[in-house]
Amino acid sequence: MRGHRGATGTYGRAWWLLAVLLLLTTAACTGGPGGGAAGGEPSQTETSGEIVVASGRDVTGKNGIRQQLIDAWNARQGVSGWSARLVELPGSADEQRSQLLGALQSGSARYDVVNLDVTWVPEFAEAGLIRPLGEEAVADPGDVIPSVAGTADWRGERYAVAFNSDVGLLYYRRDYLAAAGVRQTDLSRGVGWGELHELIDQVDRHRPQGYEAGWTTQLAGYEGRTVNAIEAFASAVPGRTLTDADGRYRASEDDLRAGLTELWARTSDDTLEDAFTSDEAATLSDFADGRTAFLRHWPYAYRTLHQTFSEKQLGVAPLPGAAVLGGQNLAVTSSSPRARKAAELIRFLTDADSERCLLDAGFAATRFSAYDDDRRRCTHVRTASAAPSATGEGTDRMPRDKAGRPRYARDILLPALTHAVQRPRTPLYGAFTQTFTTELGALFTRRTPPDQALVRHLDEALRDALPG
Repeated sequence: MRGHRGATGTYGRAWWLLAVLLLLTTAACTGGPGGGAAGGEPSQTETSGEIVVASGRDVTGKNGIRQQLIDAWNARQGVSGWSARLVELPGSADEQRSQLLGALQSGSARYDVVNLDVTWVPEFAEAGLIRPLGEEAVADPGDVIPSVAGTADWRGERYAVAFNSDVGLLYYRRDYLAAAGVRQTDLSRGVGWGELHELIDQVDRHRPQGYEAGWTTQLAGYEGRTVNAIEAFASAVPGRTLTDADGRYRASEDDLRAGLTELWARTSDDTLEDAFTSDEAATLSDFADGRTAFLRHWPYAYRTLHQTFSEKQLGVAPLPGAAVLGGQNLAVTSSSPRARKAAELIRFLTDADSERCLLDAGFAATRFSAYDDDRRRCTHVRTASAAPSATGEGTDRMPRDKAGRPRYARDILLPALTHAVQRPRTPLYGAFTQTFTTELGALFTRRTPPDQALVRHLDEALRDALPG
């Protein structure tokens, strides 16, 4: 009996050890919930194969710089069996967000890396659709512009890596100002809204052919309206945000009244009528057609507009007041079976060389070195500076400095990114922006200054959309 009991104990310990080994093996293969490295180390024995990268449209055109960088990474893999493939999602940013959420939640499409708008990171992280990333996913993190780097984190963990950034800028027709008798047509030092309206008044008195209004921006009922409103809010109430660090609503009615009043002041006069139903493409076209003297837009417009205008005709300056930070960040999905290699791909796509390539092609880079290190050049791809423009033209007419960067990059774009403000950071951003754009519609349809009823209604709607 004693020998029998000993045998039973031995078998029991053997089965226990076998069970533990099986669990450890399973964890190593899957990396925890979702199949990878969510909160832990990715698999050390990933099977080679194709890494699928889902992204929105590349504004640098067909076979744009993003595809060229992925091609460069593929070339480095040689015969290893590893490759990456870029999948561009159709539709607007809101539609792309819905597609990604649906695909990752249902498993209807296999994506290893997703290129997320900076406002989506908290939502995808909170939902467990993307995984925390280790230090190895970011090359030289101290080189990343702090305001930009902050968009990749949530609740103290890094869930993504900044890929390309964005910030609001002011484009203007220097030739219109000169024809109106303005002596100083270089506004790169920056102007306030008061000075901007004075310049518009001068152009109004000497109206060029085809000119209709002073400026245009994106005020249709989509994310562009939210961006413009947040820029007005941040200018009127500096240092205040609509949400706290955990995404809870924190604004007061006084804050909202100040922001709405500022937005009204910017858009009640001198604004092209079509702006209230326009997005980025429409406003870019209206400005290029000469209908306005000023345009609020993103950095990629610098290259696009210079396919048509010379430096004597076109200028760019910091946006008056606060400017909103935009851009996209790369994250590894929780369902990816190739998390470690996917993180390696992200490191390559966001390193200092890649960021210089992105800047040369017309994107806003995320690293200081892309702007201020003249020795840093784009070597990952052969002809980033000659990448096709968003208009489809192959000839690069964008003005460049002696180091080959876009001429405005160091003195205008970099400071704008450094001082840019973020939109509310919350896992409920989709609900927030939908509520915000809907409620703001009343301000533009009534065409009257904001009253207490509008302020109170907006406050109540935001409290419902962002419960504490």
